[in-house]
Amino acid sequence: MEATPSNGQLLFLAPLALLIIRGLRRFLDLPARLSWNNLLRYIWVPGVVLFLMGWVFNLHSPLLVDGYWLFVLLVVATVLVALRDYRPARTLLLALAPFLINKLLEFVLTGADGRLPKRFDQVLDTTQGFAIVWLITFIIIARNQKKTLEQERLQREEEEKAKRLIEAQNVELERLVVERTAALTFQAEELRSALTELRTTQAQLVQSEKMASLGELTAGIAHEIQNPLNFVNNFADVSVEMLAELREEQARPIRDPELEADLLADIAQNLQKIHHHGQRAASIVKGMLEHSRASSGERQPTNINHLADEYLRLAYQGLRAKDKTFNATLNTEFAPDLPLVQAIGPDLGRVLLNLFSNAFYAVRQRQLRGEAGYAPTVTVCTHQRGDQIEIKVRDNGPGIPETVRQKIFQPFFTTKPSGEGTGLGLSLSYDIVTQGHSGTLTVISEEGKYTEFLISLPINQAD
Repeated sequence: MEATPSNGQLLFLAPLALLIIRGLRRFLDLPARLSWNNLLRYIWVPGVVLFLMGWVFNLHSPLLVDGYWLFVLLVVATVLVALRDYRPARTLLLALAPFLINKLLEFVLTGADGRLPKRFDQVLDTTQGFAIVWLITFIIIARNQKKTLEQERLQREEEEKAKRLIEAQNVELERLVVERTAALTFQAEELRSALTELRTTQAQLVQSEKMASLGELTAGIAHEIQNPLNFVNNFADVSVEMLAELREEQARPIRDPELEADLLADIAQNLQKIHHHGQRAASIVKGMLEHSRASSGERQPTNINHLADEYLRLAYQGLRAKDKTFNATLNTEFAPDLPLVQAIGPDLGRVLLNLFSNAFYAVRQRQLRGEAGYAPTVTVCTHQRGDQIEIKVRDNGPGIPETVRQKIFQPFFTTKPSGEGTGLGLSLSYDIVTQGHSGTLTVISEEGKYTEFLISLPINQAD
């Protein structure tokens, strides 16, 4: 008996169903996700059985074909429901649902003769077209979701790989840290005693708020004190040699009185120089002690005009005592009715004395150059600006270069020749004004023309 064309379609649907299952297995990775996926490889068996039944019993109903096709769709739907936690599987289930419902309705409504009632035929054809478009659309969406999930999986694998690499690096770093820590422990023990000595020396030299840099301060001290100590050592060595030569001369049977006199004169001169440079070293040490001393004075109402005038005359007379030939013009522009300022008089006087002395030193140095028509002039002005009292000290000396102005308030920095300054005056003055009186001390200058220091003090200061 020959199979009818309807039953012959089963021979086409059976391998098609097998291809659908294979594609589904590959797309959804069923061997890893579904424990009973091996049963799906026998999806073709019902189709072959139905074909044989139709051939043996001479059944020509298209319901056999539709029933097998509906069976395949239900198996696919069952697989998708089992994998509903997997997003592409849910999307495929959504894609299959309209098509499956359409086929189910068609199977139910088809009569025993294999024909649909005319009133349902057009409706089912229309819905079947929509279901096919829906199915294709969501299959494409599921494919894109699969790609996205695959990319996310690859990204997670890369992140895990990077994490494992970082963990391995952390282990290696921890090992290196342990080794380095062990190496540094010994060094730390050696440095601990040196650090203690360093802190002690630091506390003895200056207060912590007066030290911007320990290295800079130490270098400044060494530089300042080295010169007088070198002179003391050199003249002492020469004096020892001269004394030895004098003893040799005195031990001779025939002595040379003139040579002995010359040696004694030279020794006396050397001793004077040793004394001079010893005093110089002592003054540096004294300046260091003053720089590190915290003022314990109390603020009192102070007349800035009287204080400035007093220390201006004191500084001028002090310089004239050293150089009788020096003369300078003193200009004072004191604001009348200037209010009293809460200040520590001796400390503020030390600041003014330092600024005045520097101003006279500057104009004297320019005068020594022999410039024609030059007249040394130092000007002092006071005035009130709001709740501040300002004091200006201006000289027409050689001025201060820009590079020097940036360092002028640093401890032990000085532009004076060796032996004429310790470099502590302006540093002390700056600390007294800014820290002791909550004011400001600034400088402006133009090379070859002038230098001007400006002190600004609040009239009423909180303790």
